Amino acid sequence: MARHLTRPLRRVLGVVPALWRALRQRWRTSLQFSAVVVATSLSLLAFLFAGSFLSTQIASSLFRESQSQALEESSKGFSDVQGILNSSDASSQAEIQKLIQSSLTILETHGADAKRQWILIPVGAGSDQAGVGAQAQNRWMSPSSVPQDLQEEVTGGDGVFWKSASLPVDEHGTPVPVLIVGSTVHLNQGYRYALYLVYDLSSSQQTLDYIQFVITVGFAILLVFVATIVWWVTRSVIRPISQTAAAAERLADGDLDDRVVIRGENEAAVLGASFNEMADSIQHQIEQLETLSKMQQRFVSDVSHELRTPLTTVKMAAELLYDGRERMEPSFQRSTELMYHQVDRFESLLADLLEISRFDAGSATLDVSTVDLADLVEDTIESVRPHLDRAGLTVRLHGEQLRCAVQMDPRRIERVLRNLLVNAIEHSEGRPLDIWLAAGTHDAAVAVRDHGIGMTAEQSQRVFDRFWRADPSRKRTLGGTGLGLSIAAEDVRLHGGRLEAWGEPG
Repeated sequence: MARHLTRPLRRVLGVVPALWRALRQRWRTSLQFSAVVVATSLSLLAFLFAGSFLSTQIASSLFRESQSQALEESSKGFSDVQGILNSSDASSQAEIQKLIQSSLTILETHGADAKRQWILIPVGAGSDQAGVGAQAQNRWMSPSSVPQDLQEEVTGGDGVFWKSASLPVDEHGTPVPVLIVGSTVHLNQGYRYALYLVYDLSSSQQTLDYIQFVITVGFAILLVFVATIVWWVTRSVIRPISQTAAAAERLADGDLDDRVVIRGENEAAVLGASFNEMADSIQHQIEQLETLSKMQQRFVSDVSHELRTPLTTVKMAAELLYDGRERMEPSFQRSTELMYHQVDRFESLLADLLEISRFDAGSATLDVSTVDLADLVEDTIESVRPHLDRAGLTVRLHGEQLRCAVQMDPRRIERVLRNLLVNAIEHSEGRPLDIWLAAGTHDAAVAVRDHGIGMTAEQSQRVFDRFWRADPSRKRTLGGTGLGLSIAAEDVRLHGGRLEAWGEPG
């Protein structure tokens, strides 16, 4: 049985964390939900305070009214009983017993609105000589029902004393709130008795319970009403803000034509109008930038193409001079060599600019064929072997035994590998280079690592920017145009892959 009972309990306990996480997520993401929860919680606290205050005041008022009435009735009852006892000259035990019983009878017939019962307890030595002992009106009550401290007050002083308690007053035996009022009465013969009147306050308690129920139900209805009002008000206020936020997200995703519908002239409408103006300004600026970018791309492309013809002529002349440099004076030889190398570098820069313009225009295409990646890597290493030998570097190839046929544009991938190797040679600081090959079912990867001075995370993010250099003061030993890694990244992206760089200083 315990096993069957714990399973539903475990399921419930398993739902509680998920529900709590959902509520926390809702609290963080919904301003309307937060406002409703805060307003409802504050209203609940206010209603609890007000309900507690009202309940306390009403309970005190009902008790004071019942107490006042009970004390008034008790004083009259004590006076009536004492009057009967004073008017009698009974001397025998039987007469005294009859006198006391008759005097107590009037307490049963002349009671207050609240039901009451009496308890009689002899006081002092010799009181039981009259044959009248402790007794109560009904069997479910006894002298022990009277609190001891109240008995001490009544027997030790003159006057009327009272105390509230909880006692069973009928055959059901269920304790109910009562008010016990006590005083002493005496006979002319010197006998003293403590007389207690027990008032049943259950009717007042029922009245209080009903009032508390009405207050609780009323406050619950008010709480629902307040939560509904807050939800409706916040919804009407937050809806324009939510629409503006949604429009901002669509604008961030590239929908520059999206605008907010403006209704009214309130603060939300002003916010929407301001957003629309901002969106118009952003759209205008982006369109201007796109126009300028297209003009720049067209300019670079046109200039590059226009420079090819004169550059070809200049290169032919430079090659003729370079081939005949041995017949020149030493000073002219040096100038001829410089001109030849700079013309060659200018031609490389022009070729890179043309390639970049193709990428910008989206006209770059792939000439795909099946090539073994390991063979391509080894061929690329051999192509830069003169640079490796000049720098005194060794290359450690890891995974050269891997043979992987890859669908690629070999010219572009070879250019990527060459750029990576040349860059690694440039920054190796004379230390060996490591190259790793890896391949999976649907992809392949090549990693090139140098052991130079390294670079920071910020530099790693900018290494593929055009014409960017980590150290502008550092001299290029292998030439280069500043566009090699940018073109390499575009070549890899054209294949659907990605080119990444990372490192750390030291």
